[in-house]
Amino acid sequence: MKTISESKNVLLSMAFLAALGIAPSATAVEALSTAELALHCDRYHDETASEDRTFCVRYIQGFIDGAVATDESVLNNVTREYEQEETYSERAARTRIGARLKQYGPSVYAEYCFGDPVPLVEVVEHVVADLAETSAEEDYPLARDVVYLSLRTHYPCVTED
Repeated sequence: MKTISESKNVLLSMAFLAALGIAPSATAVEALSTAELALHCDRYHDETASEDRTFCVRYIQGFIDGAVATDESVLNNVTREYEQEETYSERAARTRIGARLKQYGPSVYAEYCFGDPVPLVEVVEHVVADLAETSAEEDYPLARDVVYLSLRTHYPCVTED
């Protein structure tokens, strides 16, 4: 026969397991699909579709802002690692990284470079045109992949090697 303490433990365990079953899972934020972004950006040129236009522009702007922020953080972390105890070849690589970084900015390693400030409307126009291509949704189901490819296509980094 179980004691009261054992019965409480069993009940608590069952309650905990039940709570796990109904609790929301701790997963990443759901990625925006290319189809959903295309629905908003298809109406980019429609002056009466202000919510869709705003969604389209802000998604693209957020992608760029997020990429710049994370690229810069990653480069700072890598630079700190190299500066600890580096060999001659590591120092040469860091110097080359620094030169490319100064010339193109942190997005150079993501394979797109804006160089001089580029108007956001120009970038959005390119992404909207790329989204309109019939194969975009099939080839790249996630919106971030289409935006990234568009940036790489229209703003490649030109090296003087």
